[in-house]
Order: sequence, then structure tokens, then C-alpha cells
Amino acid sequence: MSAPSGMGPLLLRLSTLLSGVGLLVVGVGLLFSVLGLRAGVAQFSSVTLGLVTSAYFVGFVVGTYLCPAVIRRVGHIRAFAAMASLASTMPILHALWVDPWFWGVLRLVTGMCLVGLYIVVESWLNALAPSEHRGKLFAVYMSVNFVALALGQWLILVGDRLGFVPFALVSVMFSFALLPITLTPVDEPEPVQAPRLSLRKLYEASPMGMAAALASGLITGAFYGMGALFAKGVGFSDAGVASFLAAAILGGALFQWPVGHYSDSHDRRLVLAWVCVLGAGVSAAAYVLSQFSDGALIPLALLFGGLMFAIYGLAVAHVNDVIDSTQLVEFAGGLLLIHGVGAAIGPTLAGVVMDQFGPASLMLYFAAVLGVLALYTLHRLRAAAAVPSEEKSSFVVMGGGSQAVLHMDPRSLSEPGAAADAPSDEPSKP
Repeated sequence: MSAPSGMGPLLLRLSTLLSGVGLLVVGVGLLFSVLGLRAGVAQFSSVTLGLVTSAYFVGFVVGTYLCPAVIRRVGHIRAFAAMASLASTMPILHALWVDPWFWGVLRLVTGMCLVGLYIVVESWLNALAPSEHRGKLFAVYMSVNFVALALGQWLILVGDRLGFVPFALVSVMFSFALLPITLTPVDEPEPVQAPRLSLRKLYEASPMGMAAALASGLITGAFYGMGALFAKGVGFSDAGVASFLAAAILGGALFQWPVGHYSDSHDRRLVLAWVCVLGAGVSAAAYVLSQFSDGALIPLALLFGGLMFAIYGLAVAHVNDVIDSTQLVEFAGGLLLIHGVGAAIGPTLAGVVMDQFGPASLMLYFAAVLGVLALYTLHRLRAAAAVPSEEKSSFVVMGGGSQAVLHMDPRSLSEPGAAADAPSDEPSKP
């Protein structure tokens, strides 16, 4: 089936897929917040909640390898329906039995299901978008994700957050996501393959990129898993919790592009160092202010989110600067895996800190991770020369998802070819 020639007809044609993923992400955002608040009411320790959240990201990483086999066996629509159906039962089970071990298993299964759903939708979008429109479609997809994730935070105000209603809303969102996807009139894409990644090659090409991706995972995983517990612990109302989390997410959507665009004409490592230093400063300021008043924390959350979510995009852009562009999908897939590992570790580390020093110390955790990355970035500045501006790729706003979405990245549209070997963090483009 031929694709429409204009972006407008293409978006109309793919609106069912985009609306489905929007509903899915609204549910994902709501579930993170609900679990954080409900765990606090159930008097889970911060470490326990961190471990429960880590189970979700472990499932996400494991599902990256298992779900493609399921999709190849039964097809995209059936796989999506099965995984969405299973995922939609998980929130209800959370509400029926509040137990950390049980919740950990449910979060593991949820993570595996959701990465499979992302693979289906993202591979579908990639297959149906013509090359000239993939960059714009990628931007639309990222925007849908950020906006839906922010909207999900506000649904914690619907009904009784301590009861069954918010879990039921998550289940409803997951179930509603089935409708536009399974009824879509577009053709199914080719079966997806499990990623084949070489982390050794990635490290040899860019230890800086790997470090930034890991740090990004350590921060974002802890933010999603522990952010609601932090906000409630420093005195926010339910509306305040929603506003704080949504502000950080929308800050990531608003400020990624200006930061990334600036890095296109400057040494990205230096930009990353400044992002980390500013992020550490904002985190430290938030910790101090949380001891006196929560009024200034929401504006700070907007700024912190803009800095926090920019790190992963800068990591991918830097790696693409120092490799041949035909390797982007493989190496960016490795960064996505490293980011996922960091996200699996981050909530537990943050939980240990919060257990020892109180909910407000989540900001100290962020400041510490950002400070260490800043120091390592300064070290890498002395270890290798900067990439000349004329040889750099353009920054692209990045977010979570699966390896399938990387094919929509406009930087990955070059024809395959042999890549040159290069020293660590030095340019290898001809």
C-alpha cells in the first residue's frame, strides 16, 4: 500500500496508532504516581518501593529480547492485543493485594508487556512512514509521549487515591489503547528482530556516551519511581504531587530542543558538563527549599526536567558524532539498553538514600549522580579532541521506548556502509 505524499495525510492515516500509544502512556504515567502514593500509605520503606520500581525496568530490559519472538510468531495485532490484555490486568491485581513481593512480580510482568507494546507501535510507525517524513513523525511521536505522560499525573486527582479507582483508571487506559490499534486499517509491518548489540564496541567508540546513558537511566528511573513519594514527603497535596511531576515531564519536552540545538554548534561534552552542573545545582537548591517551603519546587521541577531529560539525547547525539552514521541504530540500541540498566538500578539506590536521610534526599541523590557525570565529562574533555562542527549530526529529541523507534530517527536514514574504526570519543566520520 503506497504511503500518502504529505505529512498531514500521513498523520491522519497513523492517528489510530498515535492515539493508542497516547492512551497507553497516560496509563503508564498514572501507574507510577499511584504506586508511589499507595506505597507510602501502606508504609513501604523507600528501599522496598525502589526495588518494586526496579522490577519494572528489569522487565522492560528483558522484554526487549523476549517480545520480538512473540511478535514474529503471532503477528503485530495479536501480540499487541495479548500483551495489552495482560498489562491491563496488572493494575487491578495491585489494588487487590498490597504486598511488596507481589507488586514486584506484577511490575516485572508489566515492564515486559509494555516494551512489547512499544515495539509493536514503533515498528509499525517506522514501516509506514516514508523516509522524507520519518524525522517529523519521530518528533510527533515523542511529543505524544511527553504530553501523555504529563497528563497521566493529573489523573491521580480522580477518585480516591487510596482506593481502587486510580488502579481501575490505569486498567481502563490500557484496555482503551487496544481499540485504535487492533482496529487500525493499516498494513502490518515485517516481523521485528531482537537487538544484537555489542556493548564492547559501544564502549570503544564512546565511553562518554555510555556513561551519560547510564546516568540518565539512574536519574529518570528514580524520578519515575520515587518522585511521587518525594513530593508527598515534602508536604505536597495530591494536586501538588501531580503538578510537580507534570512540570518536570513538560520541562523535558520544552527544553530538550534548545539545549540540543545549542550543542550542535558547541562541544557536546562541554554542554553536557554544564547541564550536569546546573542540574546538580537545581537539585541541591530543591533539597534546601524543601526544608522550608514547597512553593518554589514546581518551577524548579520545570527546569530540572529540562536538564534531566536532555542528558540521554545528548548522549545519543554525541555517539552519532563519533561513529559512522550507518551504525546509529546499533549503537543507539546499546545506549537504550544501558539506559534501561541504569533505570533498573536507580530506584533502589535512591530508595536507600531516602531511607537513610528522608524523602527530600532524593534531590541529593540526583545531585550526586549529576555531579559524578559532570566530573567524568570534564575528564573526557581532556582525553579527546572535540568533533568539528561541520562533521556533527543534528540533535534529535529523545525519550523512552524500544529499539524499533530508533529507525525513525532522521539521522539513521543513511545507506548502509562500512564504518571506520576510531579511537574512543574521537570522530570517525569521513
